[in-house]
Amino acid sequence: MATLELYSKGASVWVPDPDAVWVSAQLLQDYRPGEKQLLLQLSDGNEVHYPVDSPSDLPLLGNPDILEGENDLTALSFLHEPAVLHNLRIRFLDYSSIYTYCGIVLVAINPYDQLPIYGEEVIDAYSGQDMTDMEPHIFSVAEEAYCTMTREEKNQSIIISGESGSGKTVSAKFTMRYFAVVGGAAQQTSVEDRVLASNPIMESIGNAKTTRNDNSSRFGKYIEIGFGKKGDIIGANMRTYLLEKSRVVFQASAERNYHIFYQLCASRELPEMRSLKLDAPEHFRYTNQGGDMQIPGTDDLSDLERTRNAFTILGVQPDQQVELFRILSAVLHLGNVSIQASGRGSDRSYIDAEDRSLAVFSKLLGVEGSQMAHWLCHRRLAVGGEMLVKPMSGQQALGARDALAKHIYGQLFTWTVQRLNSALHSQRQKAKSFIGVLDIYGFETFERNSFEQFCINYANEKLQQQFNRHVFHLEQEEYVREELAWSRIEFSDNQQCITLIEGQLGMFDLLDEECRMPKGSDENWVCKLYDQHLTSKPHPHFRKPRMSNSAFIVLHFADMVQYECEGFLDKNRDTVFEELINILKASQSELVAELVQQQGNVPAVTNGSVRSGKRATREHKMTVGFQFRQSLQMLMDTLNSTTPHYVRCIKPNDLKEPFMFDPKRTVQQLRACGVLETIRISAAGYPSRWTYEEFFSRYRVLLRGPRSQERAQASCRQALPQLIQDPDQYCFGKTKVFFRAGQVALLERLRAERLRVAAVIIQSRVRGWLARIAYTRILWAAVTIQRYSRGALARRLALTLRYTKAALVIQKTYRTVVVRQLFLMIRQATITIQAFTRGTFARRTYRQLLAEKAAVLLQARVRGWLARQAYRRVHAAVVFMQCCVRRRAARRELQKLKTEARSVEKYRELNKGMEVKLMQLQLRADQEARESSALRETLSTERETTSAELEALRATIQKLEKQKQDKPPPCPVISEKEVEDRRRAEEKAAQEILQLKQELKALQMEKDSFYKEREDLSARLIEQEKTQDESVHRAVSQASAALRAELDEERRKYQGLLREFTRLEQRYDNLREMSLLTERTKGHGRTDSNQGLSFEPLSPSPTPLSPFPSAFPSPEEVRRVSVTSPGPERRFSPWSFETPMDQLMEKMDVTKDPVVKLKGEDLAHAYDAVRVANKFLESQLRKQRSQWEDEMEAVRRQLGQANSGSSSAALTREQQELLEASEHECVRLRRELKELRNTVSLRRLLAQVLPSALTTEGSCLSQPKPAAAFGLMECRKKDETKLIKNLITDIRVDSALSLSPGLPASVLFLCVRQADCSGDHARARSLCSAAVTAMKAVLKKHMNDVDMTALWLKNICLLHDLLTQHSPKKTLGSDELVPLTADMSDLIRTLSNLSIQAYQQLLCITETRLQNIIVPALLESETIPGLSGAAVKLGVSRKRAGSDPRTVGGDAPTMASVLRELGALHAALTHQALPHTLMEQAVHQLTYLICASALNSLLLRKDMCCWNRGMQIRYNLSLLEEWLRSRGLQAGGTGATLEPLIQAVQLLQVGKKTEVDAQAIAQTCTALSSQQIVKILTLYTPHSDLDERVTLNFIRTVQGLLKSQSNSQPPHLLMDVRRVFPVTFPHSPPPILSTEQLVIPDSLKISFLRRA
Repeated sequence: MATLELYSKGASVWVPDPDAVWVSAQLLQDYRPGEKQLLLQLSDGNEVHYPVDSPSDLPLLGNPDILEGENDLTALSFLHEPAVLHNLRIRFLDYSSIYTYCGIVLVAINPYDQLPIYGEEVIDAYSGQDMTDMEPHIFSVAEEAYCTMTREEKNQSIIISGESGSGKTVSAKFTMRYFAVVGGAAQQTSVEDRVLASNPIMESIGNAKTTRNDNSSRFGKYIEIGFGKKGDIIGANMRTYLLEKSRVVFQASAERNYHIFYQLCASRELPEMRSLKLDAPEHFRYTNQGGDMQIPGTDDLSDLERTRNAFTILGVQPDQQVELFRILSAVLHLGNVSIQASGRGSDRSYIDAEDRSLAVFSKLLGVEGSQMAHWLCHRRLAVGGEMLVKPMSGQQALGARDALAKHIYGQLFTWTVQRLNSALHSQRQKAKSFIGVLDIYGFETFERNSFEQFCINYANEKLQQQFNRHVFHLEQEEYVREELAWSRIEFSDNQQCITLIEGQLGMFDLLDEECRMPKGSDENWVCKLYDQHLTSKPHPHFRKPRMSNSAFIVLHFADMVQYECEGFLDKNRDTVFEELINILKASQSELVAELVQQQGNVPAVTNGSVRSGKRATREHKMTVGFQFRQSLQMLMDTLNSTTPHYVRCIKPNDLKEPFMFDPKRTVQQLRACGVLETIRISAAGYPSRWTYEEFFSRYRVLLRGPRSQERAQASCRQALPQLIQDPDQYCFGKTKVFFRAGQVALLERLRAERLRVAAVIIQSRVRGWLARIAYTRILWAAVTIQRYSRGALARRLALTLRYTKAALVIQKTYRTVVVRQLFLMIRQATITIQAFTRGTFARRTYRQLLAEKAAVLLQARVRGWLARQAYRRVHAAVVFMQCCVRRRAARRELQKLKTEARSVEKYRELNKGMEVKLMQLQLRADQEARESSALRETLSTERETTSAELEALRATIQKLEKQKQDKPPPCPVISEKEVEDRRRAEEKAAQEILQLKQELKALQMEKDSFYKEREDLSARLIEQEKTQDESVHRAVSQASAALRAELDEERRKYQGLLREFTRLEQRYDNLREMSLLTERTKGHGRTDSNQGLSFEPLSPSPTPLSPFPSAFPSPEEVRRVSVTSPGPERRFSPWSFETPMDQLMEKMDVTKDPVVKLKGEDLAHAYDAVRVANKFLESQLRKQRSQWEDEMEAVRRQLGQANSGSSSAALTREQQELLEASEHECVRLRRELKELRNTVSLRRLLAQVLPSALTTEGSCLSQPKPAAAFGLMECRKKDETKLIKNLITDIRVDSALSLSPGLPASVLFLCVRQADCSGDHARARSLCSAAVTAMKAVLKKHMNDVDMTALWLKNICLLHDLLTQHSPKKTLGSDELVPLTADMSDLIRTLSNLSIQAYQQLLCITETRLQNIIVPALLESETIPGLSGAAVKLGVSRKRAGSDPRTVGGDAPTMASVLRELGALHAALTHQALPHTLMEQAVHQLTYLICASALNSLLLRKDMCCWNRGMQIRYNLSLLEEWLRSRGLQAGGTGATLEPLIQAVQLLQVGKKTEVDAQAIAQTCTALSSQQIVKILTLYTPHSDLDERVTLNFIRTVQGLLKSQSNSQPPHLLMDVRRVFPVTFPHSPPPILSTEQLVIPDSLKISFLRRA
């Protein structure tokens, strides 16, 4: 046997161990056939002797190290229990991977911890991916089922089983969540929410805390999720199995009742719950038996709130919810009803009439308390046709009470399931196919096993039989497909055990028969079992315990279980007395009556029956066992009609500790759940299978002859018989070669041996080459040393000769230098003497010339001053004469103009029809005159005030001067006393002066010190200011960055809301189309064929302003007056300019001349000019007045100081200077006042002359229109619909793409502008609104066309910019632009939103095209040919049932496909001349999608985490980067976006061995999170013998470095693929449009437009 050759020195084997189940050992010597023991070294270093009686007793071989941590157990070379256990332990503890494939089974180990692997980004990563390509996950199984259903249109089932606490319910919830996300993406209906909402409800009423699980499902459920034709969820249905009703009345130690009871007790303080009279759970018998009232880490109050929200989502009204809670509370109160024994021998019982619990129970259920108390303690019997009432003992009454509580809860559970099914039922259409999720209890064995464990293990027997047959069927299908000559694989069929339980005269039949007996008991039933299956016909799966006569043993497929017969009959009957049911039927509560009434028409899957007094009726009631068999058979029929997918949940330990692995418990569950049976079936055939290409690539070194990839199959068929002599160990198929267990390890050994021999040959050649190289180097070194020695001697001789020659040169040079220095010194002295002499003569001559020049200059200045003085006198006289002459001429001209202005008749002759206008302007002129007179009065008042103050100041100054002059002159006679006093005063003054000088000196020193301190302080202050400025700048930059981030977040949220609005709008359109289709199917109505396309405005028309707010409207209001409206609109317009003019002419008694008419717009402009001039003059006057007041206040302040101080001459001179400055200011004010008066006169003349000029302009017919009316296009009202059709909705794609960018938007804006200029605001708004609606419709029409979406994005943005540019706010400071008078703000806002929607649609189209090609092109495509050809994975996992084969060959996407899609987007945006920054943002979003999708797939695929694949991915990324650089698109943050993927690829290529490598990884991989780095290192798989797997110590080192560096990064494994960056449209004002600039082709068919 070839396998014996593998038992050589150094081979790894597995030996049994009582604690660890299996331990690894290593052979210390080769095994030879016939030896009786093996020398082994255990993993702890101990050496043992392993007994071997025969070759079959040899220990199991271990797998190669390269297969350690394999994600598919069937890919292992040796398939046995220790290999499976070791692989699961490695993946669970070392790699933190809780999922592992085992063929078609997904093994899920409960981590007892929250893992970040179930987010929406993980769902996106698994959606649409092949199951074999991704890491094992529950989402992978769900995706496989979903894809198989949509592809093959066949129903699917996902069977989730396992022990209590192994994670079945969580796995089922995640599976349903995956279907809700993937299946709800098409229509976004509320069915997905309702399907998910059923989970918290069923957990509340069907889950409880057990010793093994805090959230154990105490019932089985099968949920069928229905899908429509498009793969969207349209409904669901739920079936339940075997609810554990006994838990309602009894809980074991450390267990709890159902969660709903504790949730109600926790919410007892809520207002709506106070009527339930609840208390803490410790005070209720049905909730305090287990002792544990609280589950750590859970909040019962919040759980109830979640349950109520789920009820609301499913359509259960709040009053029904409260009624449901009343019934549940009544069950709790029923458990507290005290039943007391009485009578002789306690054969009777009674309930106290004052029992509070019974009163609350009766009130909550609306029943009679006295009747309930009576029938809880009595029963009715039928004896001889008569009905007798018999009292019950206390124990029987307690049993009746508990039976009633269980019956009420069971009926309530059934009603809740039916209500959920009705809410989840599809009303729209029938489901085309469904996926069933079976969450059912696993195999159970306890110290005391009863009826529930018997039913559960029976169900697992049936499921295991179905599983074995399905696995066997798949295995045989593979062999048939490959046309192998195979023999039938034997597998253990548990049909005998199933026949023992459900067969004729089986355990269930005997149990039902005993239940029908009047005095049947558990002991009699066990005796019948002994007689039937041990005595009369012994059964191999049935045994009797040695020490008990009330128990029996069944040998199940997983284990041998002993059952205690106590309670089997009662639980199988599950009866409640009919009298109690009748009381409940008479309840005042509708829900209670409904629960009881449904007993008669419940389906076969319900549990329990009603016990009546009539025996005939009771005999026909179905037992629980019979109902369970029926429902289980229905389940098996359903599973057999679907394609099953299996999930086996494993509980790693009983302590619920996170990531703790107990090998004993794990092996027990692996045996129980059928995983080892799958491995045994696989190992019985050919577990290892390779394609010929993979085998050729891996074992090319073992093949002989020509080695070409094209002849791989022929080479394999030729070489294998020489490698493996036993032909039964392998088999050739059509496309694969199959090996039995262990043969791959043998081939690996042969390959390693061949490579070792080749390595020895290579080493010998290399060593010889190295020796020759060393000899050549030594020879070369010797020759080199000789050459250098001889060269050194020659150089030394040459150096001596050079030194001798140099000495001679130095002596010669030194002597020359000494002589030359002496000569230079003498020559320098001579030159210096000459220079000084010549300088003296030159200076003397210069002084004489300078004196002569000064005298000439003084004469010239004096003569010039005299000439200028004479010229000024003559010039002043001439100017004065000119002023007088001109003033006289101006007065004559003014008098002439006044005379002409008074001559009205002459004015009428010159300007007929201008009377009214003149009167109007005269009124305005009078008003302005009044204003100017008021201003003159103000100025005169100010001037008088100023003059008065100046006079007062002059008087004060004169008074001071007079006082000074009036002082008496000093007396010439001075007495000696006065002289003495003066002398003393002078001495005293001298002393004081000296003292003051000293003080002044001290003060000067102090001043100097203060000055230094000030300089120091100022320097310090400057430094502080710099520091403060830097800190402020830093804080401002941080705040601005935060504000910018907040702005981006708000923009992202807003754009997300727009996206949601678009989705809801699409959903509304879909529903409307469906309703229209429904109406058409009911009755087809004929529509008018001539009906045109009509568009409703986006917003209602603005309300008209109230008419006549004043006699003269403001210029802004006048500017909005329509002067070219049609007749009716003009007649009823309250702001027509004719009405106020007519009223004014009537008031002034002036006749109206219809010939002469002014343009209201021109008059308004003239009035604006006058009004602006007035405001300017007033502001200037106010400013000058304030300045003058400030200066006068300063003069008064200084004058007051002068009066209070000394009256020295210096102060007087200063006051005089201030007075002179004030007088000069007054003169300046008078001059400016005179200029203002001239300006007012000019304005009055302008107001008088303007009407004649306007009349002349209006009468001239050939005069052109204003500049604002040039270059517009006029569209008639009847042609608007035609314009919208030809320009937007009905335009062909080729015609639209041939237009110049933004042409439709330009034409529409010119039409809207013309309508606005003509005064028809409603038509302008309606036309613009119709255009916006049409653009929205055409975007939906071309929702899959990149070019058309880019075209309409350009037009939407251009129309938005044009409307914004011509809005009143934007044209305030512009003279070239005339604002739109119609209010377009709402339309501008709508266009802004529509531009965002168009941008999002453009990205959505490209993302949809890229979604399916990113991973194949970036990760899987081999752009560098031959790089990964020789690196083939050793253990190749097989394809599973239903897996969609990937495209191969030339059809596989490459990077050219990705760049082609990006190029299409770039070309579309460039063709439409959209801004470059917008293009950068779009590419930034797409590169993020590429990076996130590729990185997520890389993190979930073990086959991609290798060195050569990293090289391929880096090259593909370089192609993308080169494409971005060539188009200048790297400035929008694209480089940072691709950085995570680039660093992940670099991580695959760098060294991963030493601590230096770990530090380099921690420093360079800054864009990756610690979870991502550890995941890549964990998944790293060597694909050749030259590479090694990353050690766990290295991974822990990297984890420590990453943890010590930073903890600020949020823990995340996958990137959010759905993240959307907010878009910002750059503001670029478009140029002013005109019709002459547009080139409109004839294909648009808009020739009906007229140029205006």
